[in-house]
Amino acid sequence: MRCYSLNIAGYNIRLESSDNGPELVPSERFLRNMIEPNGYDVLIRVHRGYHPIPEDAERVFVAPYIVESNGIKYTRKDNFWSVYQNISDLYISSNFPGTANGRRALLKFSLLLREWDLWLEGTGDTADPLEYPLDGLVLYYLTAINNDIMIHASGVHYDGQGYLFSGVSGRGKSTMARLWNSIGGRVIHDDRLIIRSSGGTYKMYNTPVYNDDFPLEAPLDKIFLIEHGTINGINPLKGAQAVTRVISNCIQHNYSQDMIVRFLGSVSLLCSMVPVADLSFKPDRRVVYFILKNE
Repeated sequence: MRCYSLNIAGYNIRLESSDNGPELVPSERFLRNMIEPNGYDVLIRVHRGYHPIPEDAERVFVAPYIVESNGIKYTRKDNFWSVYQNISDLYISSNFPGTANGRRALLKFSLLLREWDLWLEGTGDTADPLEYPLDGLVLYYLTAINNDIMIHASGVHYDGQGYLFSGVSGRGKSTMARLWNSIGGRVIHDDRLIIRSSGGTYKMYNTPVYNDDFPLEAPLDKIFLIEHGTINGINPLKGAQAVTRVISNCIQHNYSQDMIVRFLGSVSLLCSMVPVADLSFKPDRRVVYFILKNE
């Protein structure tokens, strides 16, 4: 296809192939997010071939490619993707993991404009324009533009309440999702959520990570920062302590003062509106009833 539209976390994303661009083939995990065209929050024009980064652009962020095995993280590549800045334009130069043919991508965009350009180098006649890591990068910068938050967390909706459980890998996000699912809770996601405010209330949205993901959303009423423990315990957090703890689990590329200020303001407002607490827990169903009892 030459164009299609997606709705992810309430963002309308329009992808269009240019005259020399490839046929666009969305990944299976995006098929349930496809919508009829109706305006857009961002339009991404997809081109084929190499496009240079301006010589006077400054590299402001470098992300290594890290894999995890048995709870240990290993760096596979020192330069997985990089961000360059040239006046108000930003460029993301990215490799694609798991491919051996040297394919690369360059995304040109701006935090001020809603029309972006994507060049795919080494691609054939067809391409997925949101192949990893482009999917997460596009979504992250949409959150940055809209003062929203992307966070590593699992989220569940139960009896009208939305609970978010955040922590680094191995702290129990997937375990929490499984335990709430076992009592009839609806799992919004167990890995990556987007938090958005609307009319003074907060909602959490899933993002397409797995092939069987459906678009889901729920109110956000409680935030728990989790870790495994010998007993179930809740410790409420307030003020700067709550903000810094939540920030540590957010996805952030804060290489400019403006982005830092905006991001800090978003998280501070969230923590002033939604209760935040540490949660240590034993990984069995009793923790679910413990949370419900101590609301």
